[in-house]
Amino acid sequence: MRIAFLGTRGIPANYGGFETFVEEVAVRLAAKGHDVTVYCRATHYKERLKTYRGVRLVYQSTIHTKHLDSITHCFVSTWHMVRHGADVGCYCSSGNSAFTWLARMFGVKVVLNTDGLEWERAKWNKAAKMYFKFAEWLAAKFSNVLIADSRVIKEYYKKKFGRDTTFVAYGADVVERGFKKELLKDFGVEPEKYFLFVSRLEPENNAHHLVKAFEGVKTDMTCLVVGSAPFADDYIRELKATKDSRIKFPGGLYGDIYKALQANAYVYVNAMEVGGTHPAILEAMGAGNCVLVSDISYNVEAVAHAGVCYKTREVEDLRKKLQWCVDNPEEVARYRKIAVERVKAEYDWDQITDDYERIFAETVAG
Repeated sequence: MRIAFLGTRGIPANYGGFETFVEEVAVRLAAKGHDVTVYCRATHYKERLKTYRGVRLVYQSTIHTKHLDSITHCFVSTWHMVRHGADVGCYCSSGNSAFTWLARMFGVKVVLNTDGLEWERAKWNKAAKMYFKFAEWLAAKFSNVLIADSRVIKEYYKKKFGRDTTFVAYGADVVERGFKKELLKDFGVEPEKYFLFVSRLEPENNAHHLVKAFEGVKTDMTCLVVGSAPFADDYIRELKATKDSRIKFPGGLYGDIYKALQANAYVYVNAMEVGGTHPAILEAMGAGNCVLVSDISYNVEAVAHAGVCYKTREVEDLRKKLQWCVDNPEEVARYRKIAVERVKAEYDWDQITDDYERIFAETVAG
């Protein structure tokens, strides 16, 4: 099959969850013998590879602003795809559904991974929120197949649009505990002696709640707040204004350094209040972490019995749970083992790739 992936910044992944998803699945599909293309944003890559691990890379320019970057890239990528041919286009996020009708008009089958509910995010103004709600309707209307990596989202599309959605989980690798711990020295931390937060540093992911809560925790451990975000300089500056020297901000990290931080942390923390399945949670579980997450429905679904939850947006409850983790290392160790077993059973990338391959084949076959 000729398969195209659209709607992300591209691969090699160096931004977020959808980029990681595309890299993991596209590379595996290429290894199976499929002709795979990934559309990349030209502004996001200084080095522009023609291929990556068997996958063809196509770079397209965008109008690089907060509100137009994604949609303009989706348009030019869709136009390139229909002119050069593809059997199926896999769009990432319902927010990128605006030109799925164009793909359909030229005979390209459309599979769309919905992601979470983008209009819930605080960073968008009223007009943008209205667009994202409209984009959900477009996704439900013009996609041959809708995929959700959360059963909560699956139920949302069924209830709101009467549209059936196929559930396929996000994936995560199992990383050996203690993986490349020598890399930690660059961050001034030791194995098992730091809390780890990984997310885009945007208000709805609540890094500011973690900073405030950790300031009240009695421990000599460090808190690493890993991540970055475009168009969020003021917010990131506010985070870094903390006077607590235990809290450090190493920026966005990827590859072996990121895996090493996951595989040697004491506890992984996620404080998000909106969105779908958060990839970093699954990655933390796969790296043998005890995870402490906000109790929104997406997190509860992903973690199940394999982690600890706190009340969303309640800083004091987060502080109490952080302190509980410090004071109960035996329970932290118990949750680590459960987390790894859950990832092995539910979030295997090879199985997820097989699921997408089957869906693509069935969709192309009509």
